[in-house]
Amino acid sequence: MNTVTESTKEAIDSLFTAGAHYGVPKARRHPSASMFVFGQKQKIDLFDLEKTQSMLDAAKDAARTLGMKRKVLLFVGGKPESQRYIKNEAIRIGAPYSIGRWIGGTLTNFTEIRKRIIRMEKLTADRVSGALNKHTKLERLLIDREIEKLETMYAGLTVMGDKIPDALFIVDPKREMIAVREAKVKNLPVIALANSDCDLTMIDHPIPANDATSKSIAYFVTEVAAAYEEGLKTKSVLDAAPAEHSLAAA
Repeated sequence: MNTVTESTKEAIDSLFTAGAHYGVPKARRHPSASMFVFGQKQKIDLFDLEKTQSMLDAAKDAARTLGMKRKVLLFVGGKPESQRYIKNEAIRIGAPYSIGRWIGGTLTNFTEIRKRIIRMEKLTADRVSGALNKHTKLERLLIDREIEKLETMYAGLTVMGDKIPDALFIVDPKREMIAVREAKVKNLPVIALANSDCDLTMIDHPIPANDATSKSIAYFVTEVAAAYEEGLKTKSVLDAAPAEHSLAAA
């Protein structure tokens, strides 16, 4: 007999209120998502929220473990509906983030990406210190434009320093497939909010749910960020564990 606790019921109610149960049209469903879908409404997939909650709990456990081990979790969400929430939550907890278009090579060619970040930081510092005043007005205008462009692409990555992250949290892995593939190349675990059109076999910790609307995205980004933050604040013997790019030993 399947029993559902009161806390689980409340969590499922929260998921329902956030609209997490809405998937994509059945015709676009990826086979790997079928086990998390219980039916359709007007040909739109509907997620089984009990299963979604179970997968969310597992994803939060993974995020919490990363925090306890003081590992770096990169938040990724380029679609317009996710950018504000990804940026705000990442900044709030001091984590790196990538919004807008994923820059190819961010993980697999980080040496070159790091050079661009250093360039951005130097130009920004020179502007603040007045070191750019020696340039002509036109030159300063061009430098300002370069800084703006670099900030758009790399501002969220500065807190990573000179190392790639230890794991990624991604909103819509189908849209961010380049990031997923780069993570696989570098053997980095991926946590992802994934709709029913996503290949869940590519994700280490998938959260099968609506990744298309702001309310649903905000709910899951907040939940994962809070779990990671909780881990960061936890004193644990895991702090002494050797650095790994896998959660297998967690």
